[in-house]
Amino acid sequence: MSTSPRPPRTDSVGAQLDVAEALCAKRGRRLTPIRRKVLELLLRHGRSLKAYELLDAMRDVHPGAAPPTVYRALDFLMDEGLIHRLDAVNAWTACHDAGGAPHDLLVVCTECGAVAEVSDPAMSRQLAERVARTGFALNAHETEIRALCPACQRKRPAGEQSHHHGGHGHAHHDGHDDASDDGATDAAPGRQSSGAH
Repeated sequence: MSTSPRPPRTDSVGAQLDVAEALCAKRGRRLTPIRRKVLELLLRHGRSLKAYELLDAMRDVHPGAAPPTVYRALDFLMDEGLIHRLDAVNAWTACHDAGGAPHDLLVVCTECGAVAEVSDPAMSRQLAERVARTGFALNAHETEIRALCPACQRKRPAGEQSHHHGGHGHAHHDGHDDASDDGATDAAPGRQSSGAH
């Protein structure tokens, strides 16, 4: 079976799917129709999706889709660096710069699931050094920061716009929720996956 490259598409989602397919082919991996559809759904939704949301969307297209099928596709896409697993909101989002610079920070809106991918190696090194001073070692290459996106900040009543805890944002690697950790965190601007691409 030969894999000939698809002609480039003009829409952003189509172009990103073509890049993903080319990356997989270059690595000797196959972006099957199911894997491609899961990635397409994440790209088209423009925000993070929980597993049951993905399964429902898959069943609209493939009525027989079962949870193991979706989870296997998600595992493959994560292994290939095409999506991110977001512990902060227990969901997945498409990587909008697959094959490009690695993302050190994922800024996750805890209200709507929007994600900004940020690459700031200097900040990541500084964070790793500070963590090392505590005797801990970072065990993930990406740090999630819980925040409120601009749209969700505008929806909040005046006086509830930000909720800083001692001026420090909270980064989580373990997926545990902190009830008090619902505030906005200042972060460097990055790629927004909450809008059209």
